[in-house]
Amino acid sequence: MTTRGRIWTLVAWAAGLLAIVPIVWMILTSLHTEPQAATNPPSVAAHLTVAGYQAFFSNSFATWAALINSVIASVASTGLVLVLAVPAAYALSIKPVRKWTDVLFFFLSTKFLPVVAGLLPLYLVASRAGLLDQIGFLVLLYTAMNLPIAVWMMQSFLAEVPREMLEAAALDGAGLIKTLTRVVAPVVRPGLAATSLICFIFSWNELMLARTLTATVAGTAPVYLTSFVTSQGLFLAQLCVASTVISLPVLIAGFAAQERLVQGLSMGAIR
Repeated sequence: MTTRGRIWTLVAWAAGLLAIVPIVWMILTSLHTEPQAATNPPSVAAHLTVAGYQAFFSNSFATWAALINSVIASVASTGLVLVLAVPAAYALSIKPVRKWTDVLFFFLSTKFLPVVAGLLPLYLVASRAGLLDQIGFLVLLYTAMNLPIAVWMMQSFLAEVPREMLEAAALDGAGLIKTLTRVVAPVVRPGLAATSLICFIFSWNELMLARTLTATVAGTAPVYLTSFVTSQGLFLAQLCVASTVISLPVLIAGFAAQERLVQGLSMGAIR
């Protein structure tokens, strides 16, 4: 390895370690008692305890309801996004429509508007339609939120599918559904994994829409985290415990799909 390579390796390691410092700090704080976590400066060498986690898992029904709502909203919206994005991307890459670049730009343009600019119209629509505090409405919004990104990603992945495979499937009499499920899906499986993971993360971490459009029934995990900031103060240790537990599904999904995620992103980047 050259000197320049060693330098960039050290820079990459330093950037990686710097990125995980807040996560390590959050985990350490979650293992402290509330008085120890509130000290200024924080006490790193304080006695560690799992009492906060015991209290979290034995907490009220609201804790588990928030986690279940997040799972439902994230998994259901990700599934709907894939069902809609794959045929759309197929039409834009393998079976290109006229002016397909304009269609892709239209999908991208839907992300130009800040979410906060659409909060009032969405709230009024949900209020008049009786959809406030309904998990189904969040699923619909998360699907619309992630669909443009998924179409863009899947279009680049599907563009890498060999045309010979599609021609052979057509000669064998395979229809669109069979071609997508039996021929295209196995080839772009890494791309599907990458797209699914990104959509899942975006849905799991979304706060603004959930905070505005839900209350006690359909509140998600990020909304639950805001309950630790009260007029009585900030319960830092409890907040770090909840944040650590709520981050685990995303971390587990990321580690599980790590290999396919790298393959999928590389697949979409190479022409």
